[in-house]
Amino acid sequence: MNARKFYEVTGIRLAAIASNIRYADRLDLVLIEIARGAAVAGVYTQNAFCAAPVLLAKQHLQTATSRYFLINTGNANAGTGAAGRDDAFRCCQALAELTEVQACSVLPFSTGVIGEPLPVDKIVFGLPEAIDKLSASNWLQAATGILTTDTRPKLASTRLELDGKSVTITGMAKGSGMIKPDMATMLAFVFTDAQIHQQLLEQKLAQAVSHSFNRITVDGDTSTNDSCMLAATGHSQMQIDAGNKSVNEKFDRALGQIFQELATGLIRDAEGATKFITINVRQGASTEECLQVAYTVAESPLVKTAFFASDPNWGRILAAVGRSGLKDLSLDAIAITLGDLALISNGELDPNYAEEKAQIEMDKQEITIDIKLARGRCSEMVWTSDLSHDYVKINAEYRT
Repeated sequence: MNARKFYEVTGIRLAAIASNIRYADRLDLVLIEIARGAAVAGVYTQNAFCAAPVLLAKQHLQTATSRYFLINTGNANAGTGAAGRDDAFRCCQALAELTEVQACSVLPFSTGVIGEPLPVDKIVFGLPEAIDKLSASNWLQAATGILTTDTRPKLASTRLELDGKSVTITGMAKGSGMIKPDMATMLAFVFTDAQIHQQLLEQKLAQAVSHSFNRITVDGDTSTNDSCMLAATGHSQMQIDAGNKSVNEKFDRALGQIFQELATGLIRDAEGATKFITINVRQGASTEECLQVAYTVAESPLVKTAFFASDPNWGRILAAVGRSGLKDLSLDAIAITLGDLALISNGELDPNYAEEKAQIEMDKQEITIDIKLARGRCSEMVWTSDLSHDYVKINAEYRT
């Protein structure tokens, strides 16, 4: 977790308990209570085999005002068909009865092993304890309770002044592998005490996600359970609206920074990762082609293993750019730099390139690749990790 202070969000209470869903004595059931009147927005996985809780969360979000997020780890409740949807609803119904809300006011989220029945009895049994432990200060416990193969919780928080009023934004996320979100990440929950109407909140979530969680990749796999939620309680009495440009822009910058901090936190804690890699693609004809090149490089097993080995094998980067599928790519115009070192100039090895300088760059834990396409004015940035022995071990032993 980032060592800096995190702030409570008025109108939000959280709890995390151990309900033995997959492992004994491990926080694995998280309950988040959202104050009445809050606005809630969500984006979800683009995987066609999206999990039962994702389907139910989408439905419930459109049906009623959201009052609770119910999150379990250890079991994804994905690939479980109609029975999985029934199981997710039973958990929502049980919580609704205990808290005297509608079942559709509960949004379920799950992460863990795919294809196994959800242990509903364990979750339902733990609900009274979770309700009893709800507190405005339990952010670290909740951020810990949503983890699976992560090695540490990810929390990000800020407090800013807007027209003389204090506004807080605090969020948490989890995810270490099976990360190429195409929407958000495996699970992310961000909260603010600002007052934001529903349509504007949805716009802000989409914008924040597009430049954070939708710019990261660990392995190119999109999870069945990805969900990212943004809730605004309104308890600060500070209304954010598009008409107040300066306030709106200041809030958007702060929100974007929280989302980027959480997203890059996932890459820094990626399964088996030893390197944090930033890929800048500039001078592209469109955003789409910049991302096409960036993701081709970021997801190349040969590029990623070279980074793990700290091997300045620049030919792998060049090859990835070449096979990215851009039409009419002018090789003579391409320039690639590794950190401050020029690798490729005018489509060929830079005359000042030196292997020992490249080795210095590759030995760093944080590495930047800059690729100039000389095709236009668009640019995009993607964050990724290396591919290590530990990544293979973690995923080979995931169910054992």
